[in-house]
Amino acid sequence: MADLRARYRIGVDVGGTFTDLMVLDAETGAVHALKTPTTPSDPSEGLLAGIAEAVERLAFEPGEVGFILHGTTIATNAVLERKLPEGAMIANAGFADVLEIGRHVRREPYTLKPTPQTVLVPRDRRYGVEGRMRWDGSEEAPLDEDAVRRIAREVSESGVGAVAIAFLHAYRDPAHERRAAGILAEAAPGIPVSLSSEVSPEIREYERASTTVLNALLVPVVRLYLGRLEARLRDAGLEARLYLVQSNGGVTTPAQAARLPVRLLLSGPSGGAMAAAELARSLRRPNLVAVDMGGTSFDVSVVRGGESTVVTEGEIDGLPVRLPMVEMRTIGAGGGSIASVAPGGALSVGPGSAGADPGPAAYGRGGTEPTVTDANIVLGRLDPDFFLGGALKLDAGLARAAVAERIAAPLGLGVEEAAEGILAVVNAHMASAIKLSLFEKGADPRDFAIAAFGGAGGLHAVSLAEELEIAEVIFPRDPGTFSARGILTADIAHDVARSRLLDADGSALPVLAELAAELVAEGHELLAADGIAGDAREVRLAADMRYRGQAYELLVPWGEVQPDGPSLARLIADFHDLHQARYAHSDRGAPVEIVTLRATARGLLPKPSIRPPAATGAGAKAERRVWIGGGWRRLPIYDRDRLPETVDGPVLVEEAHATLLVPPGWRLAMSPGGDLLARREGDRP
Repeated sequence: MADLRARYRIGVDVGGTFTDLMVLDAETGAVHALKTPTTPSDPSEGLLAGIAEAVERLAFEPGEVGFILHGTTIATNAVLERKLPEGAMIANAGFADVLEIGRHVRREPYTLKPTPQTVLVPRDRRYGVEGRMRWDGSEEAPLDEDAVRRIAREVSESGVGAVAIAFLHAYRDPAHERRAAGILAEAAPGIPVSLSSEVSPEIREYERASTTVLNALLVPVVRLYLGRLEARLRDAGLEARLYLVQSNGGVTTPAQAARLPVRLLLSGPSGGAMAAAELARSLRRPNLVAVDMGGTSFDVSVVRGGESTVVTEGEIDGLPVRLPMVEMRTIGAGGGSIASVAPGGALSVGPGSAGADPGPAAYGRGGTEPTVTDANIVLGRLDPDFFLGGALKLDAGLARAAVAERIAAPLGLGVEEAAEGILAVVNAHMASAIKLSLFEKGADPRDFAIAAFGGAGGLHAVSLAEELEIAEVIFPRDPGTFSARGILTADIAHDVARSRLLDADGSALPVLAELAAELVAEGHELLAADGIAGDAREVRLAADMRYRGQAYELLVPWGEVQPDGPSLARLIADFHDLHQARYAHSDRGAPVEIVTLRATARGLLPKPSIRPPAATGAGAKAERRVWIGGGWRRLPIYDRDRLPETVDGPVLVEEAHATLLVPPGWRLAMSPGGDLLARREGDRP
């Protein structure tokens, strides 16, 4: 086991195009950013290549690394690409079709041919067995153990790779699920089994079953990946503690990740949300829209009151996932997003991406379709000789040829006008995603600042701010690897829950106190198993609440207090306030219900201080012709770490992994911590 006082800590974010690394030297507080191409066939190869490059460049020994904190897309990609094993599901008799029945929600109400419900386990591998638990946890009928044995033999002989068990009301009493799992372990050893009472012990049968099936099918995938990764780390002499980033913004051990891999589905993007929340607190900007524009996607998360928004349910590819996760909206809009012209003459951009291989046309790897990156090169906004700090030379001629042939010629436009059109379309898509993320919360974009990061975000952020009437844009330090920075400072986090339908009044206090005690104890047990000392643990409560008769809940934080009369009154008041903010109405006289009590147990990992870089203010390093505002202009080009105290647009700012564009009418200034703040001229901070 690695020495926790070891000098180096590495945060890793594996994206669709690049793998980002942030290396922290705990002795000096210096951080170093690196990028390496993602290896889609096995992401651990790109990760190890990045670490090897860091070891060589920074001249340290592998044994000096104490922590590796890893955000991964392995679970997300396995689901989206359907690279999953054959699975089976066991439910109560008469309820095996819950995955197909779903919620009867028509996403396309006017179509004559609605999109079929996504089902990961076919009908012939969904089994129903007799036995039933009631809603209050008492037994209605005993489990038919002989039927479970027959199913176990059948799945063992059929080559099924994983089994999900989702019985009615198992969140109240998991006895039947545990007994069925025990029988499967005896009759079909080696087949991983996931129980709904462990994966998602909450009400709502369909969502709980869907989450459990996803978890079961991901177990073999994630186990295989983690096994390869840990072996490669050992072979490279790295004995660091490895942690995996979860959808809730915390990290977990490989053992927990292998048991509950469904919690990794938003692993990578949550790193950016964590970093944005820390940025909001450090800059005293409590309301931020965090936008992460990478090579493949554009992720939007909202920070309000200095905290990232957390929801208790999301979905992936139409499949509900009932677990706490950082709220994120993702669209296919990145530097690698492909532009095309439809037969009718409509210009579209994305969601298809050129990815890392072959990549944009300018990469010179065989790609012929124009992308957002190619458009930025055509307009002079990206220096083809300084991409990734010069590590990857781009071919401006190939970029121009792709835009000319595929976009300009079909539309009868000049090449620059066509490239400008590509950027206008992708900016419109991104602005719409931001509007939806804010309007659905009843929030006004003008009350927020934009925090822009990702390798491509700096070229588009101010245009988005102008579209949304947002007055300030923040470009954090190392924006191209900002998600990896958030991962670098993450803590261990476990989410536990108990569903009970209770009136939110004094009659519920004894039950709430009992449930809270159980959750706090469970949280401490999980952290103890992770080796976290008592003084480094933190357990916070929250409640899913609703007005009586509603079919949806709001997650209301309850802090570190124990349930009592005054704290319950504050909780109810907070619910009314949150309902007013979210839905523009509340009824303080209406009865309120508590549906689920939750606890988040955090293990606080050591936090070495990060030293901001010193700016020298040496002036512009060069000028370059840039197409802006419908014509060519010569713009000064600055190195980020050599900026003066303030600079007026139009200007380009370059660093190794990102380029920032500040148009006319905006002024750029540097904060004491090294973050750049762009404001419309004349606006006050």
